[in-house]
Amino acid sequence: MNTSTDRMITRIKSIYLYIKQKGTVTTTELVDEFGITQRTVQRDLNVLEYNHLVHSPTRGKWSITSKKVKAS
Repeated sequence: MNTSTDRMITRIKSIYLYIKQKGTVTTTELVDEFGITQRTVQRDLNVLEYNHLVHSPTRGKWSITSKKVKAS
C-alpha cells in the first residue's frame, strides 16, 4: 500500500479505538484530539459507519456498535 493509504488506515483505526475508549464522542472532539479537519473526520467516520463499526445516535455524536472487531 502507498504511504497515504497507510496513514489513512492508521488514523481510522486510531479514531475507532478512541471512540471505543471514550464511549461517545463528538465530531468536534475528534477534530481537536487528532488535529485534522472536520471534513477528514467526517470521511473517516463514514468509512467506519459503512463497515458498521460506529453509529451516530444523535447528530454530531458517535459511538461504536456491537460488531466484533479484532484490532491489532
